[in-house]
Order: sequence, then C-alpha cells, then structure tokens
Amino acid sequence: MVLNLRSLFWLAFFGIVLWAWWVMFSMATSPMMMPSKFVSLFLMWSIMMAAMMGPTFVPTMRAYEDLITSADGSRSGSLGVVLGFFAVWVGFAAIIAFAQNTLAEIGLLNAMGASVSTALSSGLLIAAGLYQFTALKQSCLKHCRSPIVQFIAHWRPGFSGGLQMGLHHGAYCVACCWGLMVIGFVGGTMDLLWMGGATLMMTLEKLESIGRWLTKPMGVSLVLWGLTVAAF
Repeated sequence: MVLNLRSLFWLAFFGIVLWAWWVMFSMATSPMMMPSKFVSLFLMWSIMMAAMMGPTFVPTMRAYEDLITSADGSRSGSLGVVLGFFAVWVGFAAIIAFAQNTLAEIGLLNAMGASVSTALSSGLLIAAGLYQFTALKQSCLKHCRSPIVQFIAHWRPGFSGGLQMGLHHGAYCVACCWGLMVIGFVGGTMDLLWMGGATLMMTLEKLESIGRWLTKPMGVSLVLWGLTVAAF
C-alpha cells in the first residue's frame, strides 16, 4: 500500500520525536556522554526541544491539517509551520545552553546540569511558580489552546506563510513554557523523570478542557516546592 503525503508527514514527525527521546535516554543512562561545552550543550538542548515540545505541538499541527482540506493550506505550508516552530525552540536552546554553561563555569551547576545552590534552586522554582499567575502566561496559553483560531487570524499561504505562522506560534509557546524548562536545573537537565513530567504538564496545560484546571495549582505547587527547598 502506497503511503500518502499526510501519512509520510506524520510518520516523519513522530519518528523524529522518538529518535530525540532515544538520544536523551542514551545520554541520561551514559554519564560518560554528558556534554560540558556550549556547542555540546546546544546540541543536547536542541534535541531535547524536539523530544519535549514535539508532543505538545500535535494539536497545532492537527489544526493546520484541518485547514489543508477546508481552506488553502498545503503540505508545504505544514512543513513551514513545523520548521518555524522548532526554529524558535532551537533559538531558546541556544539561550538556555549558554545559561547552563555559564552557571556550570561559576560552580552553581554540577556535571549533570543540577543546581548545587539552594538559592538558585528555590529561586527558579518560585519564579516558575509565580509566572503561572501572570497575565503574560494566560495570554500565551490562550494562544496555544486555540491554534486554529490563531491560524485563521494570522493566515499566510504556502511554505513561507507556514514558516511565518510557525515562528509566530513558537514565540508564544516559548513564552508559555520557559518556566517548566528552566526548573530542569533543579534536579538535573538529564533527569528523565523531569523531562517526562514537564512534557506531560506542558501538553495537558495547552488543552482547554484540562489545562485551565492545572495552571494555577501547578504554580502553587512550584512556589511551595521552592519555599521548602529554601527552608530545608
């Protein structure tokens, strides 16, 4: 049976996500492979972005897929959306890799990317928790929870249009999810439990029916966790 372009697209998409998780699992279970320099950290974080953000991006791509048949969306446009979205996250990977490299050099992170400073750990947790209550967080969540509305409002046809929309959506996604990313420094960036938990929370948070019940309780939990770390 010959696969159509839609099937090939989704097979490739999930294939890359699974490959990224396999790479992260291999790195997490092989301490000798742990990166230490900026370039290595940047590559690690870029792959981590594909592993963690890929599942959260599925509803957005399904929304665009609907517009391929109901509007003038195209397969090249869907490719542009994917590339634009992950280009933004690769940019974020460069920023957070630089942060990790700098924090490691001044002795605040160990070789596993975990904080050795109580102040840093509690500060990151409290900051991420408080961000859950901000107007910016709510605005970004509103955008991420209604991708088809955003596509229609900012519609651009073809590959270049898809790329612009992917960049636009990716910027909102980074602004929405950065808090759950940076707390990876608390327990270690190679902690698979954190990676899996953060991916699940970011995915659920973007679902309208579930996410609205998670955002603020998650914020309270993070703040309490940060205060507990500070106290004990």
